Amino acid sequence: MFQWLTGKTKLDRLKERYSHLMKRSFRTALHNKEESDRINREARRLYEQIKYLSLQEADK
Repeated sequence: MFQWLTGKTKLDRLKERYSHLMKRSFRTALHNKEESDRINREARRLYEQIKYLSLQEADK
């Protein structure tokens, strides 16, 4: 009921951003391979952060 008060965690925001970038990378690959590769590299960096934060939360 009061979920809107808590907001999203950093991990949730990173996951959404990663998903958005991967979709964008896929759509861009049809037209511009270099741009798609750049977006994909950014998404992979986010994925590494997601893995790190997930492991930190698992340790708690």
